[in-house]
Amino acid sequence: MQAFIQRGRSFFTPTPSATPQDSPKGSPKVGDVVEEFKQAPSADTLFPKTDPSVDGEECLHDCASCTVKYPAKFDVDQEDNMYGNINGWSTHVLVATGKTDWVRDVADEEGSVMEAIEKGGLVPSNGKLKLSASNMPVPDEYHYHESGKQPTTVLVLPSFTIVDHVTPALAPDLIKYFVNRSPTTTTALGAVVESTEETENAEQPSPSSEDIQSLTTLQSRPCPHSAVILLCSHRTRDARCGQSAPLLRKEFERHLRHLGLYRDLDDERPGGVGIYFINHVGGHKYAANVIVYRRRDFDWHKTAGEAETSGEGAAQGIWLARVRPQDCENIIRYTVLQGKVVKPEEQLRGGFDRATGLTSW
Repeated sequence: MQAFIQRGRSFFTPTPSATPQDSPKGSPKVGDVVEEFKQAPSADTLFPKTDPSVDGEECLHDCASCTVKYPAKFDVDQEDNMYGNINGWSTHVLVATGKTDWVRDVADEEGSVMEAIEKGGLVPSNGKLKLSASNMPVPDEYHYHESGKQPTTVLVLPSFTIVDHVTPALAPDLIKYFVNRSPTTTTALGAVVESTEETENAEQPSPSSEDIQSLTTLQSRPCPHSAVILLCSHRTRDARCGQSAPLLRKEFERHLRHLGLYRDLDDERPGGVGIYFINHVGGHKYAANVIVYRRRDFDWHKTAGEAETSGEGAAQGIWLARVRPQDCENIIRYTVLQGKVVKPEEQLRGGFDRATGLTSW
């Protein structure tokens, strides 16, 4: 019996994460800083694919213990080649709303930070911004202010930075002092990030973190998680997303709990995995859409250089679609924990890898 239990646990014990050495010849080695990002030409070249000879036969099989099923009429497109059919992005901002569904266009959420950014014409200087409403909980102070002045929480990716007490009026500061200064999806791991904010005097140095405290009331802190899983729950845009997101969360939570890695919406213990609902990301005919942002080192918070490691942010952003409940076990085991993709030809829409310098765009 003991041997059986140990064998079961080994199914969830990750093999060493894929590193640039595992990539095709000519890819950077660990410790190298990528000089130029390139487009991965196919779904099986962007991220390492699971290999049964390395990862075990389990990578060939869906979860056998999954009892959660989609509704009988949950139909999605199975014919299209999805890889590469997404627009690239540089940074991703998740705005806490405490809700799981929104109006059709979240920029029309009256009095919201999303409205302030989109309709205020706030454009980051370091590339395209992906803006999402999320079900992250709002702070207590949110409920004591009138609409349009409510402070909320923002998560900036891939930097894994939390910015607290953001109001619509402070949205320009969010972009100027935090998004513009953040690493992007094409910032190599280990590279020095400099603000791209243009100044009147080109020779004027950008403000340091200490200087920023004197320029804005906003404050930031590292996101404690080792990875986040984003699920589209935007029922108003497509009923399938409202159906799939709760079911997938239930399965992801079940497998993460088994590993001691699940973090609920209010759990800020270092490490672990957060699961958030977000609004429309495009491609609802490929539901369910799942985006995984993961750090290079899952135990980053245990290392001596914790502050330095926390600042590098997510190494990978992996965008999957056509995800079913029975896929969740292997997505946790291989994608979230190791940065590998089990079914790239069927499920990978795109993403980025800041360690290897590859993107899908």
